[in-house]
Amino acid sequence: MKTFQLRKEDVERRWFHADATGRILGKLAVCVANQLMGKLDPRYTPWVDGGDFVVVTNAAKVKVTGDKDSKKVYRRHTGYVGGLVETTMSSLRDAKPEKIIELAVRRMLPKTRQGRGMFKRLKVYSGAEHPHTAQQPSPLKID
Repeated sequence: MKTFQLRKEDVERRWFHADATGRILGKLAVCVANQLMGKLDPRYTPWVDGGDFVVVTNAAKVKVTGDKDSKKVYRRHTGYVGGLVETTMSSLRDAKPEKIIELAVRRMLPKTRQGRGMFKRLKVYSGAEHPHTAQQPSPLKID
């Protein structure tokens, strides 16, 4: 028996669609990240980027548990002295609802060049419409 190793020439990318309406943010992000990494494929090879494309719609309708909507804080730094910028989840939901799902998924992906390539295959939209209907995405099974 030889161990099967996926090569980048053998990767076949598929398209999946996930509707975030009423879904809990963390559970949605785990399913999306696993699909982007290709971990659900039986031919999974860690050093080959064998993941799929994922389209997430209705990002504005994603749920969080507890008081996270008002208490969760996203922090970033501008690079200047005293440049710490803090944004709450509720204000981020009003301004850019796609960013909430993007940040949750990005932090679950590998922090490498391969992870950045995986993240580029994530498409998030705040409304129900998306421009990827020509790819005929199949529904993503979310546990």
